[in-house]
Formats: sequence, C-alpha cells, structure tokens
Amino acid sequence: MSQFTDALAEDARAVTETLDRLLSTEDSAEARLTEAMRYATLNGGKRVRPFLVMSSARLFSVAESCALRVAAAVEMVHCYSLVHDDLPAMDDDELRRGQPTCHVRFDEATAILAGDALLTKAFQVLADPDTHPDPAVRSDLVAELAHAAGDEGMVAGQMLDLMAEDATLGMSEVTRLQRLKTGMLIGFACESGAILGKAPEAARHALRAYVHDLGLAFQIVDDLLDVEGDEKEVGKKTGKDQAAGKATFVSLLGRDRARAQADMLAGQAAQHLELFAEKANHLRELAQFVVKRRA
Repeated sequence: MSQFTDALAEDARAVTETLDRLLSTEDSAEARLTEAMRYATLNGGKRVRPFLVMSSARLFSVAESCALRVAAAVEMVHCYSLVHDDLPAMDDDELRRGQPTCHVRFDEATAILAGDALLTKAFQVLADPDTHPDPAVRSDLVAELAHAAGDEGMVAGQMLDLMAEDATLGMSEVTRLQRLKTGMLIGFACESGAILGKAPEAARHALRAYVHDLGLAFQIVDDLLDVEGDEKEVGKKTGKDQAAGKATFVSLLGRDRARAQADMLAGQAAQHLELFAEKANHLRELAQFVVKRRA
C-alpha cells in the first residue's frame, strides 16, 4: 500500500501544479475572482478523481501532459460543486478541508462567481488542442463531462439531495441520488482515460463497471464518516445528515451492514479489472483505499 499512497501523493502534486499553472494570478480588477478560484482548488484535498483520470490514462499509454489537463479539469468541476454545495442556500457549511469555506473566506457572491468560473474553465481546458490533438476526442470529453456534471448528473443529484430534506427515501432512491450527485463525476474521471486513449468498447465497459461499484462504496464511506468521523480529521462538520433527518446508506442499513456493503463493493470493483491484469493494480488498491479512509 505504501507504493500506492506514494503514487496517489505524486499524482496529487502533479495535478496541483497543473491547476496552479492553469489558474495563474493576474494583477487586474478581477484578481479577487482568481484568488477565490485558487483558494477553492489548491487548498488540499485527496485528489481521488484526478487519480482516477491518471490511472485509467496509463492503461492506454496516454501522454501524461494530456491526462494532467483532464485531471485538472475534473478537479475544477469537483471543487466548483463543493463551493456551491457549501453556500448558505445549499448545505450552509463553514468548514471544508479543514479551512473556512469559500463563501466564508471571501463572500457569498464571490464564491458563486468562483464556482461558475471553475466550471466554465474546465470546459475551456478540455476543448484546448493541448489536451488532445484529435478534435473528436476533445468533443467526446466535453460531451461526457457535460453529461456527468449537468442536469442528468451531478446537478440533478444535488437537487434530489435538497428535496430529500422533506421526503422519505428508500434504498433505491438514495442509491440513485448518490449515483447522480457523486458517482457520475467519478465515472467520467475513470472513463476519461479510455476516451483519451481511444480504447475499445470492452475496456470502457470494464471501467464503467469498476467505477459504478467504486462510486457506491465511496458514498457509503462518506455516510459512515458523517456518523463516525472526527470533524478535525474529516475536515468538515459531521453529523449533518442525521441532524437533518436525511435518509442515507447508514440510516437505512445500519453501520455494520453499511460497512460490509462498502467492503463487498470494493472487492467487486476490483474484479471488473481482470481485463487489464497488473496494469490496473493502482485502481484495485484505490478501491481498498476508498473504504479504509478516515477523511
């Protein structure tokens, strides 16, 4: 596992450097906007989604410079979603990654604009020829990310999450909510390496199956951390879902069954990678990392 954690840290460093370069500061009237964008993206984080991009891209011998740009774009979208989720009109959180949330550090209007700008910037990065010389590949990346992040993916999941405060959800509804809110972007991150590498359908199908189970395991552990996690270690306020009376995997299954389900999904996810043999070892180890994490 030490080799895996070293690889995770190295990819996180490389992606952070790429983000730093793409979000360069300028001495201009709108510099406060860039400062807020940088605060939201460069202020820590595990970079799991970028790691999925990098690891899947390596399966198909994609140039690292191309994969890093896609990884940075995915992290921009993820961080935009966190900025907006934390707003008073949404989850009203004051702590993220152990630091004040973007709207607390700056102000609500600046946080909204920073999130808008990060989302837009992600598509600018994907559409640039530096990301891939083939315009068809760039078009596929843009289309797939739009699907994952928009009204058929992450944004729809957030809407369902808001509605869940006034509704009683069963397991199928909670699973769908979390697949949209969390799983769709994770899915794009993993499949983007195959898009960059123009991989055959069998390879893309295997990655989709892997990341479907990984995404569910990830969210179950998130629900467990909201109940069991230490606020300082997790880096954000815990116990909010329970206090709000929201249905979660933990409230529906109980802690022990939820933990067992996450472990089962992690093992199942790894089985989908047989096609790639030892080349996918980091993806297999990521599945174990996801269910064992404490933050």
